[in-house]
Amino acid sequence: MFRTYRNTKAMLMAMMILTVAFTGFMSLGAGHPMEFDVGLNTFAGLFLFGIGMVLAGACTVSTWVKTGEGNVGALWALVFTFVGMFLFSLVWSWNWWPPAPQTMTGEPNLPALQLGFANARTLQDKLGVPAIFFGLVQFAVLLAIYRAILRRERAQQEKHEQHQKDVAGQDA
Repeated sequence: MFRTYRNTKAMLMAMMILTVAFTGFMSLGAGHPMEFDVGLNTFAGLFLFGIGMVLAGACTVSTWVKTGEGNVGALWALVFTFVGMFLFSLVWSWNWWPPAPQTMTGEPNLPALQLGFANARTLQDKLGVPAIFFGLVQFAVLLAIYRAILRRERAQQEKHEQHQKDVAGQDA
């Protein structure tokens, strides 16, 4: 899809630094993380948003930029973003879905499909494990992805260099 991983590597590096910094602050008791309920509705919304991003070829902010550049496909994606929000507002007010706030208490509530609060601070408070531990686990996963990208780039570079040698050898 992309010819280079330059932006991906930069994003991974930023995520690694910020993950360790934020969870470090939480472990020290600094910072005030937002608390929100996570439930199956969250995962469904993330999945649908991801599908929309793939179909639009960009996230919502990039869709605005592409529309400003005159991209007609981005304009359609933007129009249907608003149509979707309007339709959801009708469903929300008619059915009050996802579950009403009385089911979103921060504690697991399986009949309402709510899993409770979910962030590193909550895990620290409930399990007694410092938030930095969860940050370091996430850092390790992101680092593994970063290293896999570097390995892939090296392999592509070696393949390119070998191809150049082969072409130079045939010309001689």
